[in-house]
Amino acid sequence: MRFTSLRRQLLGWLLVPLLPLAALDAWFSYRSATDTATEIFDRMLLGSACIIGEQVRVEDGVAQTYIPPAALELFESVYRDRIYYRIAAADGRLLLGYPELPLPPGALRAEEVSHFDAQFRAEPLRVVAFAQPVFGAPALNPVLIEVGQTLNGPRQLAFAIWSRSVTKHLLLALLLVGLLLLALRRGLAPLLALSEQVRGRTPGSLEPLAGAGVTAELQPLVQSINDYVRRLDEHMSAHSRFIANASHQLRTPLTVLNTQVAFGLREPDAADKDDALRAIQQGVRHGVRVVNQLLAFSVVEAHRRHSAVQITNLADTVREVLEAHAAFAQVRDIDLGCDMPPIALVAGEAGMLGQLVSNLVDNALRYTPTGGTVTATIVHDRAGTTLVVEDNGPGIAVEERERVFERFYRIHNEVSDGCGLGLAIVREIATAMQAKVCLYDAAAGHGLAVKVEFGAPPAQAPVPAPADSARSMSAGTAGIAPGSARRGGYEFRRVRS
Repeated sequence: MRFTSLRRQLLGWLLVPLLPLAALDAWFSYRSATDTATEIFDRMLLGSACIIGEQVRVEDGVAQTYIPPAALELFESVYRDRIYYRIAAADGRLLLGYPELPLPPGALRAEEVSHFDAQFRAEPLRVVAFAQPVFGAPALNPVLIEVGQTLNGPRQLAFAIWSRSVTKHLLLALLLVGLLLLALRRGLAPLLALSEQVRGRTPGSLEPLAGAGVTAELQPLVQSINDYVRRLDEHMSAHSRFIANASHQLRTPLTVLNTQVAFGLREPDAADKDDALRAIQQGVRHGVRVVNQLLAFSVVEAHRRHSAVQITNLADTVREVLEAHAAFAQVRDIDLGCDMPPIALVAGEAGMLGQLVSNLVDNALRYTPTGGTVTATIVHDRAGTTLVVEDNGPGIAVEERERVFERFYRIHNEVSDGCGLGLAIVREIATAMQAKVCLYDAAAGHGLAVKVEFGAPPAQAPVPAPADSARSMSAGTAGIAPGSARRGGYEFRRVRS
């Protein structure tokens, strides 16, 4: 896989915009060189014209003139230009030179100078025209002196000036590229150091990257990597805990199942085999319950790290949980009921809230003796919402009430088939929802009450519609008595055997 070089990209973004600027600079440099060369040769042409003008004399009323060698020596060079000249009186009469040499664009007054471009004998010329005043000969005054030169010299001089200028600019450009490469090397050094720091880490290392000495531009990258490392560490830790917990919790049931299977295989009596099969079935159910609670606990841990705020009607959740546990309550001859308003909004995801209520109700039903009572109560006001699940079972001693929230902790004398994860799941979910969980004695004097206090949901949150009463503990649900009553504005329904 090919990777794009950041250094090349940065260098490209710095140099590419300079290319049109360099071309523009080269064009301006050439124009400047051309103007300089033109001005130099214009001065030479004017100097030659002035030297010729100084030789104009009037003797016996006749103009006398000649071309001194100094006037032409000015143009001696390697450029091999041709020089043309023309001297004429004010009336246009040719005194000396090339009669077909083009005239200036307009008439010139005495001592006036004109520089112009012209074509002569199919060659471009640069021509200077100078009006030389002549004293003592009004008919001749002023004498027009023209000197022209082909453009080989000016062009070659302009190119030489431009070449020297461009060479200097190229050297400066190369120096600039070198400085840019050095600056990029030094600028990317912290990034390369960070890369080496990551590459040098041992496999499996989840330590955060050191942010000391990292530039401000790389701080977001370091923070993002550290945040990812932290989340990966939490994920791997949860994965490791799940494997450890699963192996710890399933080792004993699987050993018991193996023993029961071996016992059933050895027993010739059909009744003993049936007893062994029933024991195996009970062990399998316990194992399934352990696995489900382990999975639920892992889901809760993941949800706690990546949860988003949602608004849920707790009353609907409690109804659904009670409906799901109605058959189990009927089998155990437990009076399962609720006392709650139709709408009680809390901040929490519906699935996690269902896990919380389900674990509370399931624990209450498992630890309540046959013929007992389990009641779910919701108190809702502006300050918040409180859920209480109360039973008349054996309860939990005061000194044990904090430890039962630990994972896999079970009271020594308990006889249920729990695995010690129910209340741990409840607290984990409550903590994720910023709710509080506490245990206290039931109102009847014996049994246990679990209270979960939720804060008030955000005022701007959308209010979900209440569940349809046809779904809410109707007479068609197993173990639910038809009809309902209202006490003080609260809905009250019972599950009776």
